[in-house]
Amino acid sequence: DWTLQGAWSPTRAKALPICDSWRIPYADSLSSLAASCDAVFVHSSTASHFGVVSTLLNAGVHVCVDKPLAENLRDAERLVELAARKKLTLMVGFNRRFAPLYGELKTQLATASSLRMDKHRTNSVGPHDLYFTLLDDYLHVVDTALWLSGGNATLESGTLLTNESGEMLFAEHHFSAGPLQITTCMHRRAGSQRETVQAVTDGALIDITDMREWREERGQGVVHKPIPGWQSTLEQRGFVDCARHFIECVQNQTVPQTAGEQAVLAQRIVDKIWRDAMSE
Repeated sequence: DWTLQGAWSPTRAKALPICDSWRIPYADSLSSLAASCDAVFVHSSTASHFGVVSTLLNAGVHVCVDKPLAENLRDAERLVELAARKKLTLMVGFNRRFAPLYGELKTQLATASSLRMDKHRTNSVGPHDLYFTLLDDYLHVVDTALWLSGGNATLESGTLLTNESGEMLFAEHHFSAGPLQITTCMHRRAGSQRETVQAVTDGALIDITDMREWREERGQGVVHKPIPGWQSTLEQRGFVDCARHFIECVQNQTVPQTAGEQAVLAQRIVDKIWRDAMSE
């Protein structure tokens, strides 16, 4: 149903190995790539997102772009508005929304009282400032937790710690969605890369580690669900289904899960977290 038409990068040396690997042409410009494609995946620096995505949308091309949509909220909203005017698909690649274990967990949260997501780093303090790290990494935690909870959560309180250079050390925030209490947490020098989600429901305690380990207690001991042997790491982490979802939405002219308001929901929260921290 679809074919790879080509690839482009402002740095030719980066694109050529990919083109050679997939036996696809190297486009000599972004506009020439757009002219040969119905849809484009954008994997570039956050600072370049607005320029690249707006060029593609204005050329009539559907776009799936890495999170965040743009390096500031206003530009992200402008891209959403442009896609709507052009009647084009604009999807942000929040891969965790397509991770199989997170999808399964979401179906079991009807009676949940508590949901907590932690995503830590071994030693990744700096070199970027607080805003960059919130938008580049903490955004994943906020988006996933809000999506799991149904997306209508209210920010109640939180803590941000930085070093003397203004680089993020630690973040923890608390949200509420009706009776459900939600916590997001990240430490930039935790000595671990572990990512965990824990849900406390009426009758069950469920823990997911690194999108591949499911641990569940329902009063009869601990149950571990094995990962299917055929499932690749890219599938476990949601990248495969994320890409497939975008292609299917373009083919079927349907709205992606992470388009429109959903594309900027978490970015709005992260922007507020940063502005509140700067005003203190």
